[in-house]
Amino acid sequence: MFNFIKPKTVATVDESTLNQLLDDYRVNNQPIRQYVRGVKQQGNSLTLDLRLPDDCNPEQIHHDLSQKLHIHGVSEVNMNITLFDSTTAPKTTTKGSGSTLPKTTNAMPPVTQAAPRSDKLVTETPEPAIAKKATTQAELTPHPRIEHIIVVASGKGGVGKSTTTVNIALALQKLGKRVGVLDADIYGPSIPSMLGVAGQQPQLEHEQFVPIAAQGMPMLSIGSLLSDDTTPIAWRGAKATGALMQLYNQTNWPNLDYLVIDMPPGTGDIQLTLAQRIPVTGAVIVTTPQHIALLDAQKGIEMFRKTHIPVLGVVENMALHTCSSCGHTEAIFGEGGGDKMAAQYQVPLLGQLPLAKGIREQADKGEPSVIANQGAGDEFADYYLNIAKNIEANIAKFAKTHDNNRIF
Repeated sequence: MFNFIKPKTVATVDESTLNQLLDDYRVNNQPIRQYVRGVKQQGNSLTLDLRLPDDCNPEQIHHDLSQKLHIHGVSEVNMNITLFDSTTAPKTTTKGSGSTLPKTTNAMPPVTQAAPRSDKLVTETPEPAIAKKATTQAELTPHPRIEHIIVVASGKGGVGKSTTTVNIALALQKLGKRVGVLDADIYGPSIPSMLGVAGQQPQLEHEQFVPIAAQGMPMLSIGSLLSDDTTPIAWRGAKATGALMQLYNQTNWPNLDYLVIDMPPGTGDIQLTLAQRIPVTGAVIVTTPQHIALLDAQKGIEMFRKTHIPVLGVVENMALHTCSSCGHTEAIFGEGGGDKMAAQYQVPLLGQLPLAKGIREQADKGEPSVIANQGAGDEFADYYLNIAKNIEANIAKFAKTHDNNRIF
C-alpha cells in the first residue's frame, strides 16, 4: 500500500490464496465465497461486495477476515453488505458451480445481473445495502502478546505529548515492565529521534516488520520507514489510517506488558480508526494549564468516552517554570488546569511536569530524562517515574480478558 515498503513486501494477495481463504471461512456452515458478489483490490486495500443471510454477524465476519487477510499483506478490508432473508433463501449451491473468483483487479458483476451460482437469489427484489456498524471496544479481541495498550493523546499539538510518551514508556520499563512503543503520529513522527534511533529501518521477516530496538524497547514508527526526516507525509485519511493498522498488525511484537502508542493531536480519522480496530486498555491525556489547551484536551476526553476507551488520567505538562538564573518559579501557562479537568471528569491527575530546558535537551539528544546520565536519570526523571507508578497502580481495573491459546 505504501511506496516505502513495496520493494520489501507483497502488495496484493494472490487469487489462489484469496479463493482458498474464502473457501475455508464458513458462514452458516457454507463457504463465504458463495456469498461474494464482487471483489476489488487496490494496493493493500481489498473491497468485498457480499450478500449475506440476515442471521449472521457482519461485524464478526469483518473482524475475522481482516485478521486473516492482514497476514497476507492486506492492511485494509472493506465490506459492502446486502442482507437477505435466511429463512427463504436456498442454503446450498449447485456442486461445482463458480469454482474460482474472477481476477481480483476487476469487480465482479453486480447483484442485479445473473451469476451461475446464485440464479435463484438474484431474481428476488434486491434489499437495500446496509451500513456496517462500527466495531466497539468490547467486540475487539486483545492482542495475544500484548497485555495492555495505552494511548497517549492530546487535543492539540505543542503540549509535549511525544516527550511525555517516551519518558512514560521508559519509566514503565524502569519499573520492570516489558514495554514497546508505536508511533501513530503519522504526520509528525518524532519518536525515533527522541529514542536515538533516527535513520534506522526495520527488517522484514515473513512479511512482518521486526521492531527496532530503541533504548531496550521494541519500537516502530512511520518515520522509521521514510528515507529521511524531511520527507513530508501528505496523505488523505484513508491512507494514514491504513498505515496505522499496518504498523500495528504487520509487526512481530514480542510479549509485552505495555504497548504505548503516541497519538497525533486532535480527534480525527486516526483516532477513530484506533478506537474501532485496536483493543485499547486506556488513554492518558496530556495538556498544559493554558485555557485553550484545556478546551482541546476536553474534546479528546469526550471522544474517548464516546468510543468506550477508559481515560487512565491526565498529565499536566509545563505546569511551572523555574528560572535557572534567579530561581524564581512562575506558572507561565496558568495554574490548576489539570486539577480542574481531572475533577470534572473524575479521573486521576497522574502528575504535573515542569517547563524545563533540560527535558527538551535530553529528548533532542535521544536520551530522554528517565535514562539520562548513563541510565541514572536526570533531575526530572522522578516526575515520570511517579506517573508510571500511578498508571501501574490502577491499570488492572481496566485490563481486557486475554485468550492465551489464541493464534494471532
